[in-house]
Amino acid sequence: MTRHAKVVVLDYGSGNLRSAERALAHTGADVCVSADYRAALDADGLVVPGVGAFEACMNGLRSVKGDELIGRRLAGNRPVLGICVGMQILFATGREHGIETEGCGEWPGAVDRIRADVLPHMGWNTVDAGPGSTLFAGVAEQRFYFVHSYAARSWNLEVPRPFREPTVSWTSYGGDRFVSAVENGPLTATQFHPEKSGDAGAQLLRNWVGTL
Repeated sequence: MTRHAKVVVLDYGSGNLRSAERALAHTGADVCVSADYRAALDADGLVVPGVGAFEACMNGLRSVKGDELIGRRLAGNRPVLGICVGMQILFATGREHGIETEGCGEWPGAVDRIRADVLPHMGWNTVDAGPGSTLFAGVAEQRFYFVHSYAARSWNLEVPRPFREPTVSWTSYGGDRFVSAVENGPLTATQFHPEKSGDAGAQLLRNWVGTL
């Protein structure tokens, strides 16, 4: 009997839960949406979606002990995928509307407003995939769907040898440049929405599920 990876989409009051659930189910994964701590801890993969404001997402995440959950999973080398604001909250700090909010701190650095004349950055854009990326393997056209006004505009994590450096992918918009995906051992994240990105997003999710 073929074993299907068990994936939990974390329900903490933020994110396109059902669209993420459907997109992941199409990869062949056994998917459920849940706020249950034990189910999320024990799953083969955990997906942390997110839409809206950084502060609201962090408040919702903490309400279900999601920050602790992410930390425990990563300490055990258990995969986590953050999407959109679910990626942003992995950084140390978020700065929105003059408010600075502490994030999960899995990566150093801050999430700031993109320096562009027209915001939000909404629609299709290309991704400059990092060298040797597993996430983007076999993706014929690297165009994905974005909806956001804030992003990590720099990357500050240096990994000592002999550990593998994270694979960082970038996107440009309105003269600015920001981190659009990171592959860092068990921790993976995308600023764009793979569940809304057609065939390219479907292939990317298959690639992630294939690592579980």
